[in-house]
Amino acid sequence: MKTDIHPKYFEQAKVTCACGAEFTVGSPSQELNIEICSQCHPLFTGQEKVMDTAGRMEKFKARVAATAAKTAAKKTAKK
Repeated sequence: MKTDIHPKYFEQAKVTCACGAEFTVGSPSQELNIEICSQCHPLFTGQEKVMDTAGRMEKFKARVAATAAKTAAKKTAKK
C-alpha cells in the first residue's frame, strides 16, 4: 500500500442500530449509526412488518369519493 493516501482503518468500530443492538466491525469510521440490522430486519427475524394496511388503489378511491362528496355538497348548497 502507498503511504498517506488511505484513510485510517478502525478494527473495532462500534456499530449502533436504531433497535438498540450494538456490535463491532472493521470500518474507516470509528462509530456507525444504522437504521436496521440483522437483529431487526424481517428477512432475518422471520417477522413481517406491515407498513401499509390499505393498498394504493383503496387510498385513491377513498380520496376520489371524498372529493366527489364535497363537490356534491357544494352544488346542493348553491341551489
